Amino acid sequence: MDGLIMAGQLLLGLSILVILHELGHFLAARAFGIKVEKFYLFFDAWGFKLFSFKVGDTEYGVGWLPLGGYVKIAGMIDESMDTEQLALPAQPWEFRSKPAWQRLIVMLGGIIVNVVVGIFIFWMLTFKYGETFIPNNQLAYGVHPGIIGQEIGLKDGDKILAINGQKLIYFDELLSSKVLLGDTRLTISREGKAMDLKVPESVLNSISKHGIEEFVAPRMVAQKIIKVNTPEDVAVKQSFLAKLLGKEAPAKVPVPAFNAGIKVNDSILSVNQKPVRFLDDVTTEIEKNAGKTISFKVLRNGKELDLKPKIAADGTIGIAIGRLRLPTKTINYGLFESFSVGVDKGWTTFADNAKGIWKMITGKVSARNISSPIGIAKVYGSEFEWEKFWRLTGLISMALAFMNLLPIPALDGGHVVFLIIEMIKGRPLSDKFMEKAQIVGFVILLSLMVFAFGNDILKIFGK
Repeated sequence: MDGLIMAGQLLLGLSILVILHELGHFLAARAFGIKVEKFYLFFDAWGFKLFSFKVGDTEYGVGWLPLGGYVKIAGMIDESMDTEQLALPAQPWEFRSKPAWQRLIVMLGGIIVNVVVGIFIFWMLTFKYGETFIPNNQLAYGVHPGIIGQEIGLKDGDKILAINGQKLIYFDELLSSKVLLGDTRLTISREGKAMDLKVPESVLNSISKHGIEEFVAPRMVAQKIIKVNTPEDVAVKQSFLAKLLGKEAPAKVPVPAFNAGIKVNDSILSVNQKPVRFLDDVTTEIEKNAGKTISFKVLRNGKELDLKPKIAADGTIGIAIGRLRLPTKTINYGLFESFSVGVDKGWTTFADNAKGIWKMITGKVSARNISSPIGIAKVYGSEFEWEKFWRLTGLISMALAFMNLLPIPALDGGHVVFLIIEMIKGRPLSDKFMEKAQIVGFVILLSLMVFAFGNDILKIFGK
């Protein structure tokens, strides 16, 4: 069920964005009197489609291959590779018969719509929900670094004071592109002494490998156990994952906490004779004893019990521990104030995509950070929340705008480059050149797609 919810959210989000992107091309083409022959969500590869209907000159439909969508514009060399039409004399309602500046607007139409949609989503979210932050000065116990935070030198209880010399007001800034794009200096307080730590440019590689949750989090006091995984819970998840990967579900699944008699509402007193106060006291001791039996002392109904769970090989025990609610501050905005915040978020997202791609091109960040729909679905998560859904959809809309602007043949950006060259030269590039460029573009895009899916599949296997 978790996987279906992830896939459903991804499909819904991408479908909305693809339809609106193609609508941008469609409306721009129709505004200049250009005939649009097809408007499809998903691809009707080899002529197969789920359904279609025709209104006027345009066929609308849904294809079977969920890898985007397209509009087929008459008189244009595109992904359909329909060259028969181009062998005939140009007609006044065809793309190729229009001035270069009109064709340029048609090609930019989808990108412009994605930018507008992204900004609109951020605007409305800001207006409805405001912005909620964790005040950094209220983190009494400092931070708890994960694997990545420990790699750069952070320790439990460190208090982070500044980023690149600017005072850290909200903890959330530590998880923003300001830090995660790397080459950043953190000023921290440790045992009353101030010191600087460097966040390297390669931090994105570590985040891709371990996940953002392994960077840094507020240090929190451990509360009572609020969930213990049962054999039924684990079996359902293992069965779904096995089906997804085409494997057989394991005959026996480990449920360490359940088997050891740990129960909901138990208070953890110590782990391996080490007193517990913070959540990381528990998780750290469990993780480093993967595959071993440990001592787990709990308080239940006023009585102390010493239990002996055997930790699973992956360093988990199968419990969820309650924690105190973090102090937060919410800033609410009016309709017009929210607009400027939405524009800023949209531009920041667009710029971050550009910076990330440039770091990959220059070799400062590994291309393993490229994700396929599998990785995006995992970010949506297994619980449906409208605010999170729209926030991620806004981010993806800005990412699609940037990706489509890349000067790769077969993408909008490739067509834009060719049109600019035509405007400079004063005459269009040959049809033969455009056909070959489309083929090269398809090969590049297909290679990137295979690479991205390979990345995410390897991550599922922990590689």
